[in-house]
Amino acid sequence: MDKKSMKKYLEPTGFINSDNEKVKTFVNDVVGTEPDKKKAILKLFYEIRDGIPYDFNSIGIKKDLFIASNVIGAKGSFCVPKAVLLAAAARAIGVPGRLGFADVKNHLATKKVLEKLKTDLFVFHGYTELFINNKWVKATPAFNKELCRKFNVDPLDFDGETDSVFQPFTDSGNEYMEYVFDYGTFADLPYELMIESFKKAYPHLYAEFN
Repeated sequence: MDKKSMKKYLEPTGFINSDNEKVKTFVNDVVGTEPDKKKAILKLFYEIRDGIPYDFNSIGIKKDLFIASNVIGAKGSFCVPKAVLLAAAARAIGVPGRLGFADVKNHLATKKVLEKLKTDLFVFHGYTELFINNKWVKATPAFNKELCRKFNVDPLDFDGETDSVFQPFTDSGNEYMEYVFDYGTFADLPYELMIESFKKAYPHLYAEFN
């Protein structure tokens, strides 16, 4: 991919606000003086995965929830904002980052979650794609390690070389995550498409999300 086509994955946007001072401070605090960009990305991945716990109750549709600088310091968040923050942090250190989305079936969803969603389908699950060593690699910082322990699944690791995506089965052989639809990748958060997807999948929750 040439420099011109890569430019859009390095520039700040309204959601991926990599030029924001709060984002820059966050990146500096996590990365420090690490000169190796791949090692820096790994530090950022694990800080976002575990430092901002996944919280199902934080899911909403207000735009402010999805702005990278607003995710920093949150007591809880969910997959899309955490992916946005990782993309912003990557761009802040000069690593191209973009967003990917998929619909996934969570076969380990709790009774509480199933009752609320009325389905085991999680629409518009967000992850980040990072351009490292001349190739795009998927990184999924959604579920923190403490949450994974509760469900007896391994937290997703990331080595900067291979895709980090949800496992189809747990170590004990139970079904875990099933990817059923891929929306592709985007240089910025496709907010309107996401909202339409939420509205279609969870019409009973739309008023509550507002």
